[in-house]
Amino acid sequence: MSPRLDAPRTPDAPSAALTRPLPLDVPADVPLDRIGPVDSRALSKQLFARLAELEEGTHDHAYVRNTLVELNLALVRFAAARYGTRSEPMEDIVQVGTIGLIKAIDRFELARGVEFPTFAMPTIIGEIKRFFRDTSWSVHVPRRLQELRLDLARVGDELAQRLDRAPTPAELAEALGISPEEVVEGMTASNAYTATSLDAQPDEEDGGGGEAALADRLGYEDHGLTGIEYIASLKPMIASLPERERQILSLRFVSGLTQSEIGDELGISQMHVSRLLSRTLARLRRGLTLEE
Repeated sequence: MSPRLDAPRTPDAPSAALTRPLPLDVPADVPLDRIGPVDSRALSKQLFARLAELEEGTHDHAYVRNTLVELNLALVRFAAARYGTRSEPMEDIVQVGTIGLIKAIDRFELARGVEFPTFAMPTIIGEIKRFFRDTSWSVHVPRRLQELRLDLARVGDELAQRLDRAPTPAELAEALGISPEEVVEGMTASNAYTATSLDAQPDEEDGGGGEAALADRLGYEDHGLTGIEYIASLKPMIASLPERERQILSLRFVSGLTQSEIGDELGISQMHVSRLLSRTLARLRRGLTLEE
């Protein structure tokens, strides 16, 4: 049975001012957070009036405050239901929304004549949105870019409906009063909101049934790595060659000259260049083979 205002909620019973019977005809077996909206609003008004008379930090003040939280949990569940499709557990969303509810209770002033649900819902929803903004990003990005992502999504939807097409970065920048570079930065940051596991299997509805994981499909053999190893091994061997043989290699494979052009450059015959080049390449090849 859920506790009532005429029954203690904690081991220490509240004062007599709080144990008088409820003025509303609410069945004793109905939990406070399941009371109907009309009765809940009426009872909340009486509790807020009573809360204003109590000194903060006292047991009676905490008792009434906790009762208001329990009485208005339906507001939190209603707000949290809007985010039921998110990956975060619903229990976490409700817990965060309850923090917003507590903040709303602490700031609410009955004398302003505003209904508490009207006052509390923006605070509850704001707390939930802040939770998603701060904790749901796969990669941490600055708060400025997180807020820019939301602005881009809002303005992008508005422009898409008006233009009947996807807006360009320049159009988004003009609508938000920022530079196109900032729009591109915000759109790039949006990619950090969610991430796909490298071990994820393709969806069957995407026609990917039976395929390997994402990491297996992204990987490939980089043949250039072998070339890097050869270059690293050749550098000391080339440095040990006589100066004329190094010059012939440079003219042939860096400058792209023919053997005849190399001969004219060095003042030797094309045949001599061919013999020197063959001997040099054979020496380098033997050196690589020995290293392997």
